[in-house]
Amino acid sequence: MSELDAIFSPQSVAVVGASTTPGKVGHDIFVNILQGDYQGTLYPVNPRARYIRSVKAYPSISELPEPVDLAIIVLPPKAALGAVGEAAEKGIKGIVIVSAGFREVGGDGRRIEDEIVAKCQEAGIRMVGPNCLGVINPNPSVRLNASFSTHMPAFGHISFISQSGALCTAVLDFAAERDFGFSKFVSIGNKADVDEQELLLFLHQDTETDVIMVYLEEISHGPEFIKTAKHITSGHRPTPILVIKSGRTAAGRRAAASHTGSLAGSDAIYDAIFEQTGIIRADSIEDLFNYAAAFSCKKVPAGNRVGIVTNAGGPGIVATDMTVSSGLELAKFGPNTIETLESHLPPTANVHNPVDVIGDAPEDRYENALLAVIKDDGVDGAIVILTPQSMTNVLGTAQVIARISMNTSKPILCCFMGVIDVSAGVNHLQEQGLPVFRFPEHAAQAFGALYQYSRWVNRRFLDEFKLIHDKDRASEIIKSVLDQGRPSMGASEGEQLLECYGFKTLPSKLAKTKEEAGEFAESIKAPVALKIASPQILHKSDVGGVALNVNDGRTAIEEFEAITRRALEHVPNAIIDGVLVQQMAAQEGQEIILGMNRYPLYGPLLMFGLGGIFVEVFRDVVFRVAPIGRNEAHGMVNGIKGAKILQGYRGKPVLDVETLERSLVSLSAMVMDHPEIHELDINPLMVYEKGKGAVVADCRIILKSPEEQQTTL
Repeated sequence: MSELDAIFSPQSVAVVGASTTPGKVGHDIFVNILQGDYQGTLYPVNPRARYIRSVKAYPSISELPEPVDLAIIVLPPKAALGAVGEAAEKGIKGIVIVSAGFREVGGDGRRIEDEIVAKCQEAGIRMVGPNCLGVINPNPSVRLNASFSTHMPAFGHISFISQSGALCTAVLDFAAERDFGFSKFVSIGNKADVDEQELLLFLHQDTETDVIMVYLEEISHGPEFIKTAKHITSGHRPTPILVIKSGRTAAGRRAAASHTGSLAGSDAIYDAIFEQTGIIRADSIEDLFNYAAAFSCKKVPAGNRVGIVTNAGGPGIVATDMTVSSGLELAKFGPNTIETLESHLPPTANVHNPVDVIGDAPEDRYENALLAVIKDDGVDGAIVILTPQSMTNVLGTAQVIARISMNTSKPILCCFMGVIDVSAGVNHLQEQGLPVFRFPEHAAQAFGALYQYSRWVNRRFLDEFKLIHDKDRASEIIKSVLDQGRPSMGASEGEQLLECYGFKTLPSKLAKTKEEAGEFAESIKAPVALKIASPQILHKSDVGGVALNVNDGRTAIEEFEAITRRALEHVPNAIIDGVLVQQMAAQEGQEIILGMNRYPLYGPLLMFGLGGIFVEVFRDVVFRVAPIGRNEAHGMVNGIKGAKILQGYRGKPVLDVETLERSLVSLSAMVMDHPEIHELDINPLMVYEKGKGAVVADCRIILKSPEEQQTTL
């Protein structure tokens, strides 16, 4: 038994604020429960009404004739607070507050919501809302429609959580049009008590829920959410989570001093969270439903090789294009498959992928083609496309597909194009639990989502690195900088900090005079680089504050004067601490960027990508939320578009990928150990061929005291 059973499967419900006036929320919710054929006892509560829709009304919760499991409260904030007090005295265990005017408006609304939460916690009451659409459970044994929706949705095995009440009604209309069934449906509003994390756990344990869909606006507790979601999508009984998240655009990107900050908007955090928890992200409501339909078949492909069977060339080409763009491959048939297809299809048919069985194909031609394709060891699943011709037996073809699907573990997704002409076949396939799509591109995208989830649940686990870090020394370095009131570390201090966490750095010395620059250039193995050192100058190359390939002391003296002059021309008020003279990294390596930007609600966001001066041009970077282990680091290194470069591309040597993974895990540990680190870039980190490690060529570290970190996105 769960505490939330009182909300989703109550034996009795009281609608507090039930109204006799049609069109008012209190009236419509009461009528929706009544007309939805609720299987429990229903009580309207209204002090000024004797009956509501022929059901006896009660003046208050305290005067109800028996204990009640769930109270649906449709009252303004102050009255809702009083009703919650009565509910606590009555022993009610679940509350849904539909009304608005609470935290979302601030002031008294926020205070009253806090008081309601406190009362609920004291009484052991669980609450959904306030400011929400309500809850729905279409199960025939419950049939609770405590919402604004006038129609009870069909019963199915997909649950839906939404942070937007207004969106819920549109989703329910969309679902009704597609005859889409739900197990549970809930709008969480202000999520003052029950939030998305707790609902995900509840639905994961719900035997009637096979897939969870979520409309997400924000995540309240990032680190806890990651842990919970990863548990749900993994383990012995994983539950797929499909999410549509608002706010993908670059408009949400925050200004920041580091490369990481400028590349990572708030949406990058969500992409990172979804990647490291196995959550599948959809771009639209339609995609969300398409993915859910595909997952409802409870089959995931072992790989990404897709076979396509179609009776029309055009849709087959569309499916082929979308298959490739969805991260899939068009399967290459073995010789036995080709031979079988040639023996059963007419000469004009195409026996290579996509298989075109020709427009006049009867059901037995589809059967022979699909059987041959699905049995091929090089095929991980199939997409079957049917366009209705005058001679097409739509229902017969659907029956053939259903029979074949029952005898294979490989997913078969169907696209029956049209509406009226294909309805009999579509209905049969849906009754047999097979997903059907209106257009081939939708089927291909859904197959791509299945493959993405398959990769997650079948991922391999690498042994974690055994790392030793000097946390105490790192704390001393950070404290020294903060005690001086400086917002950023000098290059020398930054390198010392990184050395505490196992990073290799290049020999360097800070020259305060041009004479020291010349001396240091001679003592450090040439060539050297000179870099301006100033807390006011974070991007040195932007102000001409860098000189490379300096080979002797005389040139170092000249460059010291030149870069100091250029720096002051660009930033006249800059305090110049000197010039860092640093041995240059060997040039045969690959430039990499590692970074971090800290977000209050989510923690440190780590970045990995190809580095150097082009990092913001190509933007080939990936993100994860710390802490991470080797498996997440492995995913980051292999997640960039340029991953092939690291593996040895066109005769280039294979690079030291293991050192990159180790560096990411060490970086994660460093930023988790030291919350004062607000932003950082290691750019470039020069990585060399396998076995030769990596070295930090430059770094930028920005600090904030714990008090200063208390900002919002």
